[in-house]
Amino acid sequence: MTETSPAHKNIIRPEGEIKLEARNVDMYYGDFKALKGISMAIPSCKITALIGPSGCGKSSFLRCFNRMNDVISGVRIEGEITLDGEDIYDKDLDVAHLRKRVGMVFQAPNPFPMSIYDNIAYGPRLHGHISREDLDSLVERSLRGAALWDEVKDKLRQSAYGLSGGQQQRLCIARVLAVQPEVLLMDEPASALDPTATFHIEELMLELVKDYTIVIVTHNMYQASRVSHYTGFFLMGELIEYGETEQMFETPQDSRTDDYIRGRFG
Repeated sequence: MTETSPAHKNIIRPEGEIKLEARNVDMYYGDFKALKGISMAIPSCKITALIGPSGCGKSSFLRCFNRMNDVISGVRIEGEITLDGEDIYDKDLDVAHLRKRVGMVFQAPNPFPMSIYDNIAYGPRLHGHISREDLDSLVERSLRGAALWDEVKDKLRQSAYGLSGGQQQRLCIARVLAVQPEVLLMDEPASALDPTATFHIEELMLELVKDYTIVIVTHNMYQASRVSHYTGFFLMGELIEYGETEQMFETPQDSRTDDYIRGRFG
C-alpha cells in the first residue's frame, strides 16, 4: 500500500481494485464547512468502516457516495468522487441509476407500509418491467441474500411491520439487494438493535462482502474491529487516519486516533 501524498502520511491507498474514490472533497451546509479536503480510496469487495465522534462528518461523507446530500437544502460539494473511475457528480450522470448501483441502509429500519413481498418487489418494479415468475425468484433470492428467507417464507403477504427490529433491518437490506447494487452504504445499521440482532447483521455483512463493496458508519469500536478490513477515523470534518483495521486498532499512527479508540474522548 502507498500513501496518498506526503501531506497525508496517515492515509493509505489500498492495493487492488478501487471501487469508490474521493479526491479533495469539501462539503458545506450553507456557510458551515462539514468536510475538509477528504481524499480516500474504497477497495472493491471489502468492508470499510468510518468511525469518529458524533458530528465529525462521517455520515455526511457516506451520503456523498450516492448523492443523498442532494436532497438537503444549502448543501454544496467540491472536489471529485468517482465510482469505477466515473465522476458521480457529472452534470449528465443519471442519479437514479447511481442510487441503483450504490444502495443505502439507514440507522433505523424503515420498511414500507406494505407486505414483506411488496417491500422487496418495489425497487425491481420501479426500475422496469419484470414478469411475476422472475419477480418471485428475485424476492426469494434477495431474502436469502439477507439471511431472512427461512424466517418469512410462509408470511410473505403479511405486513413488514409485524417483523422484529432485527428482521426489519435485514428486510431493508434485502430490499436494497433486490435492485442488484454494486455497493452497500450502511449508516449505523445495528445501532437500534439488540445484541443478538446486531450479531446477525454483522454475520450478514461478512457474507455479503464476498459480492459487494460495503462502507459502514459505526460508533461501535468493537463492531468496526470485528467486521471491517479498512477503517477511517474522522474528527471535526477531517480524515485523520485511514488504514487496515488491524493496524489502526493495534498501532494507530496519530495520537488522536489512539485516544478515540481507547475511549479517552468521543
